[in-house]
Amino acid sequence: MSESAVPECREDPLADLPESVDPQVAGGFTLWFADRRWEWSPQVYRLHGYEPGAVEPSTELVLAHNHPDDRDLVAQLIERALTDREPFSGRHRIVDTDGCEHTVLVVANRILDADGEPVGTSGCYIDLTDTIDAAGQAAVSEVVPEIVEARAVIEQAKGILMRMYGISAEQAFKVLSWRSQETNTKLRAIAAQLIADLPQVPPPRPDVLTVFDHLLLTGHERVQPGKD
Repeated sequence: MSESAVPECREDPLADLPESVDPQVAGGFTLWFADRRWEWSPQVYRLHGYEPGAVEPSTELVLAHNHPDDRDLVAQLIERALTDREPFSGRHRIVDTDGCEHTVLVVANRILDADGEPVGTSGCYIDLTDTIDAAGQAAVSEVVPEIVEARAVIEQAKGILMRMYGISAEQAFKVLSWRSQETNTKLRAIAAQLIADLPQVPPPRPDVLTVFDHLLLTGHERVQPGKD
């Protein structure tokens, strides 16, 4: 990863999966938009059946390992990521070098450069193969939109923090994570409550940050029981 580029966020991609699903993170990846260059972690190499570094990951290699019925879908996801500079995320099947089929969920976010421009997408493969049956796979399919929605809420809350405190996206996420960990409240709930409380912030004046500080530090108290 280049020194001038920072991940847009590093939240736990598994935090919003159903409790009935017990996925395994199979490793991380990065796709750089400018030169369409892929980077795989050792685990992702092994997921595809290779020793780390044995091949150079590429879009062609990624598509070659997709299940034939899923290949067009993944090609569209990758092209959308490269064209619209959106995260490469979705659920599909891959076939490793031994011919074994794996059902994977790819959860990712954008990488921003120092100017806030998207330069890549980075995330992880979640191997669902050994942990869910057909019914479980249906449950995961249903929850994927919820994951996307949850990430959008977190991004909104990060934007608020960035604006109010004049901090970076990464720093804003660290603030949200801190409140989540300190209060044992889900990150999504903290973010949603912060957004809900925003109308309480008065028009800009010297004491606005004092009010905002109070909302940030007490938001967990207003999260409804059982709200994720």
